[in-house]
Formats: sequence, C-alpha cells, structure tokens
Amino acid sequence: YVHQVRAIRKAASGRNYAVVTGTGSGKTECFLLPILNDIFSEFEEKGRSAGVRAMILYPMNALANDQLKRLRTLLEGTEITFGRYTGDTEETESKALPKWNEENPGQVKLPNEIISREVIRKNPPNILLTNYSMLEYLLLRPEDAPLFGGAFGGNWRHVAIDEAHIYSGALGTEIAYLLRRLKARIESEAGKLPDLHCYATSATIGSEEDM
Repeated sequence: YVHQVRAIRKAASGRNYAVVTGTGSGKTECFLLPILNDIFSEFEEKGRSAGVRAMILYPMNALANDQLKRLRTLLEGTEITFGRYTGDTEETESKALPKWNEENPGQVKLPNEIISREVIRKNPPNILLTNYSMLEYLLLRPEDAPLFGGAFGGNWRHVAIDEAHIYSGALGTEIAYLLRRLKARIESEAGKLPDLHCYATSATIGSEEDM
C-alpha cells in the first residue's frame, strides 16, 4: 500500500509519524518493518546483544497477543528477541512454559521469545510488547530497572503506539506524561537525550471534514 511505502520512507529519514488508515490495511507494518530493519542493521554491524530497542504499546492484552503471533512468524530463525510483559506474564520460567504450551497447543516455543518476567529482567528482549498500565509499573519497580538502565538500557530507539485513538481526554494526558517519564528515565540512565523514533497508528482518528 502507498501509506506503507510513505511510512517506511519517513522512518528511513528519521521522521516520527502517525498512520491513520482502515482496519486490515497493514498499519502494523508501517512501524514494524522499520523497527526490524533497524535492529537487523545494528546486529549485522555490531553483533547481537540484549536490551530493548523498541517498545510497542497496546491498549489491550488481546492486541499484544495477536502481535506476538505475527512476531513468531517474522522472527523465526533470527537473533532478534521479543517478549510480552503484561499482567498475564508469569513471574518464573517454570510457570511460564507450561502456560505457553497450554495457550499454544501443538507449537514449539522459539528460542528468541522471552516468556517470563525473571528472564525479561535478566535478558531484556529487543522488542518489548506491553500496555500503558504495565509501563507505569515498570517505571516504578526497582526490579524492572534493567529494562531502562545499566548494561541493557542504552539502546532504546523506537516507541510505537497502536490504536492511538484510545488515548483521548484525560487518558491521553496521562499517557503523554507517562511517555515523557519514559524518555526522561532513559535519558537519565544513558546520560544523554535518547534519539527515539515514535510512531502511532489508528483506524478511527479524524474524519474527511478534518482533512
């Protein structure tokens, strides 16, 4: 689609952007392909390493779960790690693996999918899927600090917000401050202003009268 081409070109030039287009027209690819291309390029040049490069923020766990299925297909056989950190994520690997097998019958877990909180903290995924409620907790809890600082926190480069129309009114203000806190946290840990590329997608923002 034309909007996908335009989005990828803007990403390549370092632009931030919002993609507003109909359901089923490939909004996710508008941020996911630039993110994957950036991580693949980094790994090719410097070798792979742990640590978050991209966070994809979803308003509901069901959307994050759908994205997990897509990432399993896209990232099978690659070195890019990915994981979901929501209220559904089990604390330990011993509890997470049986739950994963129950939710995905007949499938084999990829070695680059991180499924427990303990492993996410020890070996943060390159692509982190979460929701705004959990992001609030992640920024507050000391045990989750490795996601933002230390040996793993200096490579944050992408923040994608799916279903951006959800964040209106008071919730929109809350999310705006939450993202400012995230940016300030990364900046304070890295000792420099983070060069974050930001994307938003929606199928229902605005109308023809607004164009």
